[in-house]
Amino acid sequence: MKKKALITGATGGIGSAIARKCAEANYQLILCGRNSEKLELLKSELENQTAVYTALFDVSSREEVARFVNSLPNEFSQIDLLVNNAGNAHGLDLSQDAALSDWELMIDTNIKGVMFLTKAILPKMLEVGSGHIINIGSTAAKEVYPRGNMYCATKSAVDTLTNGLRIDLNGTGIRVSAIHPAMVQTDFSKVRFKGDEARAAKVYEGFQPLKPEDIANIVHFISAMPPHVNISDLVVYPTDQASATLVNRKL
Repeated sequence: MKKKALITGATGGIGSAIARKCAEANYQLILCGRNSEKLELLKSELENQTAVYTALFDVSSREEVARFVNSLPNEFSQIDLLVNNAGNAHGLDLSQDAALSDWELMIDTNIKGVMFLTKAILPKMLEVGSGHIINIGSTAAKEVYPRGNMYCATKSAVDTLTNGLRIDLNGTGIRVSAIHPAMVQTDFSKVRFKGDEARAAKVYEGFQPLKPEDIANIVHFISAMPPHVNISDLVVYPTDQASATLVNRKL
């Protein structure tokens, strides 16, 4: 029987790349997102390789997550790989100037989204005594940078939650991992800067950032390890980036 992978934020750059890599690795896919058109496009692209089930819901809503999990068809109800990829950044302001609404959006998606879905999927993993949870974090979890305030706080929370899950699930057969990427060229900065494409483009100017496919390859590498191996924490930078603020730009 094929393994099942559930990927949140599947309509974004990293999420879509992970979905493609999982299809290539012969997983059946459960793709989640909030953009129905992009979900259907991805489904139509991948369903000639594997079975694909799509779900449109907001991971930050406990009720929507519960409805989604309870409505999964039997053939997709046992999740082998959960990739908590959905996340966002809103604004890049000083703490004293930041909008509380931006902070709430990041808390709701980056922390509550991981919490709600993980809690909903865990019972069946515990029932069969196997499974793998991979949380997509950020180097912001490891290093606070100027104006990063709440985004860094939410990713630090994901890092801590990942560690706590791994400790609590010890002995159950369930593996728990986190991947912490630095700069990846996606629509991340476009969302952070609220549609300002020119400002977003400058984030990646003058150097080679990571690509979504790089993170997808790492997800595959971690998940393909034998069951007795758990890669718990992996931090990845572009070669031209040494820290949040030190980037070798050739401008």
